[in-house]
Amino acid sequence: MIGYIDTSVVLRLIFGEENSFKKIDSFEVLYASTLVKVEALRAIDRLRLEGKFSDQEVAHRVQALLETLEYFSEISIEDRILGRASEAFPTIVGTLDAIHLASAWLVQKEQDVVLTFLTHDAQLKRAAQAMGFQTVDL
Repeated sequence: MIGYIDTSVVLRLIFGEENSFKKIDSFEVLYASTLVKVEALRAIDRLRLEGKFSDQEVAHRVQALLETLEYFSEISIEDRILGRASEAFPTIVGTLDAIHLASAWLVQKEQDVVLTFLTHDAQLKRAAQAMGFQTVDL
């Protein structure tokens, strides 16, 4: 199975949440946009600024993020992705979600595979399904 993983899944993993997706090993390849690192680091920093993470907790979570990202094949945000993200989608999506969907779309198109889109975001999941991606209940 080939998959695309979004930031919501990565954050639950690195935050050690009980309801995180633990079947990552069931995928031959998992793709992730470079956007995941940016979004995750912003989330960690936001929690630090809100006083919810100490310096030690920040260091621990950043290390966990970097280790987790090593499992994924990275998709750089290039002009083709930004071009697709600028186009219409079958459901309502925000800018960052459009970049995730466009990244997964490019992989599916170039690899000629059926891609499983992994997200904890219900709206993004609906958009992925509407674009023909397989999804799983997380």
